[in-house]
Amino acid sequence: MDRENQRVAVVTGGSGGIGQVVSRRLACDGMTVAVLYAGHEDEAEKVVGSIVESGGRASALRGDVADTGAMTGAFDRVQEELGGIDVVVHTAGIMLVSSLLTLNLDDLDRMHRVNIRGTFVVAQQAAQRVRSGGAIITFSSSVTQLRFPGYAGYAASKAAVETLTPILAREMRGRDVTVNSVAPGPTATDLFLEGKQPAQVDALAEAPPLQRLGTPGDVAEVVSFLAGPARWVNGQTLYANGGLI
Repeated sequence: MDRENQRVAVVTGGSGGIGQVVSRRLACDGMTVAVLYAGHEDEAEKVVGSIVESGGRASALRGDVADTGAMTGAFDRVQEELGGIDVVVHTAGIMLVSSLLTLNLDDLDRMHRVNIRGTFVVAQQAAQRVRSGGAIITFSSSVTQLRFPGYAGYAASKAAVETLTPILAREMRGRDVTVNSVAPGPTATDLFLEGKQPAQVDALAEAPPLQRLGTPGDVAEVVSFLAGPARWVNGQTLYANGGLI
């Protein structure tokens, strides 16, 4: 594909475990990738470096997804430097685990700021800018259906994402832009494994019929499908969890 006609993808949370792999996968699919990150600049730059070394195009941009000014600036820069935006994948989010009874409400506010407000801010930017034939992909979590104890605050924030996604799909009528959500199950990232005992990890790995944890690559496959050939899938949440639910 020539550079002028190359599709452009924006991946928020691009320095994280799933975001990194999604960024690389979309680059392998032939897209130019803007890797947006809030922290871990070194990780974001590693992602960009690996894409460039493989013959792709990528750049890293820093910004808080819940800050309208920061996201406006970041999306402006992508359009100015890369010529337009075709795909937005919003993987950025935080997870703080606690029983509802003991949940620190400041933690709840932090999750809702990043996971709900951040999704609205990024979705607003995407809805204004994604070109015809493009895709907007939000991130939920299978925990909205699994309802594990300790995940009330996090699951509530992701349930909001699952609700706003099909509404945005309908509001994009006439634009030829699909809007879907990916809801991973237990996925073997450093964030997921941190603080868990081996027995907990083993139990979660054994639970799906496929008898293993998901990988970031498994999730990236779903994103690739929604970002590319899946033009008749719209307004849906795809649960990528190996059959756990």
